[in-house]
Amino acid sequence: MRNILVPTDFSPAAHNAFEVALRLAQRTGGRITLLHVEERGDTPHFSSSGGRIGGVTMEDVFMLKFMQKIKHQMHELMAEGRRIAEGVPVQDLLRTSSVVNSILEVIAEQKIDLVVMGAQEHSSWQHFFAGSNTEKLVRLAPCPVLTVKHPELQFNVQHIVFPSDFSAEADRAVPDLQRIQAVFPDATLHLLKVVPDIDQYAEAMARIEAFAERHHLEHCEPEVIDAADASVGIPLFARQAHADLVVMPTHAHTGLSHYLHHNVAENVAVHAAPPVLTFRV
Repeated sequence: MRNILVPTDFSPAAHNAFEVALRLAQRTGGRITLLHVEERGDTPHFSSSGGRIGGVTMEDVFMLKFMQKIKHQMHELMAEGRRIAEGVPVQDLLRTSSVVNSILEVIAEQKIDLVVMGAQEHSSWQHFFAGSNTEKLVRLAPCPVLTVKHPELQFNVQHIVFPSDFSAEADRAVPDLQRIQAVFPDATLHLLKVVPDIDQYAEAMARIEAFAERHHLEHCEPEVIDAADASVGIPLFARQAHADLVVMPTHAHTGLSHYLHHNVAENVAVHAAPPVLTFRV
């Protein structure tokens, strides 16, 4: 998690994401790329200096001035970053395209390890009616995506929730999980299984304990919660446990299918109150 991308639209949620990214970069010795995307249809890409290749029209002149204003806002954010986390390198980048496509392009070009993205905690009706760039990115990004909804200035992670079915195929997520534990070595890892009936409690606990023993996981606690759906149970437990971070795999072709049907990882990313880190296995 050393090469971090932070998309920003200068909203409070994006600012929260920037603060979290700065704290992570401090922990990992990383660097940050601040990306602003101005959706302008077929308008060509502008460089980070605001320049454009090709002929200049009046529309281009207007766009150039607009991008220079955006650059000023980016420089203000970079100056704030130096005050919050001195020594963390921050560069800025401007693009004019669709938000998700631009982010995916920059991930590939800059070899990004992690995207930290602001999001608003959706209600059910908002989720039904509103398309979400966050959900699209969780689904499409080749690297981990951390969604942040609330101020987390210190991002002092003490409780990590890892929901899974803890089948044998869930073992494929363990290397990524251990890398996250290495970043937050003092945090308690809550291994969570959501069951539809509390009568399945004993079986679920046995499966979790076997998983933890199989992988020699430390600082972990087995947890079981009953809920009709994982998309409901995971955010509910995260609130009850005062979780600082929820960690979820997103690859739909692993044995984690119970947690990935109906876009569970995407739903949790926008519904759970604490930051949610999704990654492919």
